[in-house]
Amino acid sequence: QVQLVESGGGLVQPGGSLKLSCVISGRAISDLDMAWFRQAPGKEREFVTRLPWRGNSVYIDSVKGRFTIFRNTPKNTVYLQMHRLTPDDTAVYYCAADADRRASRLISDYGYWGQGTQVTVSS
Repeated sequence: QVQLVESGGGLVQPGGSLKLSCVISGRAISDLDMAWFRQAPGKEREFVTRLPWRGNSVYIDSVKGRFTIFRNTPKNTVYLQMHRLTPDDTAVYYCAADADRRASRLISDYGYWGQGTQVTVSS
């Protein structure tokens, strides 16, 4: 049973930074494609970034150059480092894992999800 637990969300001023963490249990992170999605109020959940089990990470255009996804394999943890945050980044952020490693952006391809962590960017 794969479980994902996110942490690190909070309230930050525009231009600030946050680092989200997602601890994986029940499966080695090297066996999984990992991703972060987010859902803003009144909007659908959207793909943000993906870190495949091998290969390069992928980002949506609006976060390129500001967000970085990376993992710590011994800690079985994936992170999302976010810089130069704007109010448009306000959302619940979800960590997700795909055990079939399909290199996907589709919500339906990710079988494991965390509970979400709230990120609010406001002055």
